[in-house]
Amino acid sequence: MVIITGSTGIGAAAARVAAAGGARLLVATSDEMSGWELAAETGAECWTGDLRLPNAGDSVVAQCVARFGRVDGVFNVAGMSGRRFGDGPVHEVDDAGWEAAIEGNLTITFRMCRAAIGRMMVQAPGEDGSRGAIVNVSSVLVESPESQHFATHAYAAAKGGVEALTRSMAAQYAPLGIRVNCVAPGLAGTPAGERTQADPAMAEFLRKKQSLTGGVIAVEDIARAAMFLMGRSGRAITGEVLTIDGGWRFS
Repeated sequence: MVIITGSTGIGAAAARVAAAGGARLLVATSDEMSGWELAAETGAECWTGDLRLPNAGDSVVAQCVARFGRVDGVFNVAGMSGRRFGDGPVHEVDDAGWEAAIEGNLTITFRMCRAAIGRMMVQAPGEDGSRGAIVNVSSVLVESPESQHFATHAYAAAKGGVEALTRSMAAQYAPLGIRVNCVAPGLAGTPAGERTQADPAMAEFLRKKQSLTGGVIAVEDIARAAMFLMGRSGRAITGEVLTIDGGWRFS
């Protein structure tokens, strides 16, 4: 019983990977059209609404429990760029840009984790002794910033917070059989990533910066890594940040 927040890009790829592996799914998304289409394709339950609302995480978990009886995994994909709200270099970021980036990335993840952990703590362990696993999404920009094209400091701060939250939760809940990990992608082939690469100068930059993939990273590569961390093969792993950057850090 796996919750995935997001119905396009990495979220959609993760739902397809999980469904192919036999997982029962709930897709939570603010995009009603893509959410229901993905649910029909994968056999998932669908929750639609504004994930930024304070009670959204509780509502998503309640629907999962009502349908499946428990929550075994959560992949917190939902996030956003705050650039259109005013994110940028710190001397240019206004309060609206800061708050939008923090809310749309760190706060959504926190509330979803809070709701999921609350349920996992009281449910019986599975056959492998696990009460559940969470995988959050950070960014390569946390540890390898890039000032020319990706100077969005509120976004980087939010994703850095996601990594700190991940490690703190991993330490807290490991004794209860709950694991928390994180993936930190480079620029992936999401709708936003594809639009970015449409600019010839950016496409050339990414070809060199992410040389292993020659451009954007396939969303399936990130989805498979997340499902590994969430699944039984990753049962001894917690508190890790797995960077999936196509060579970004070393270019």
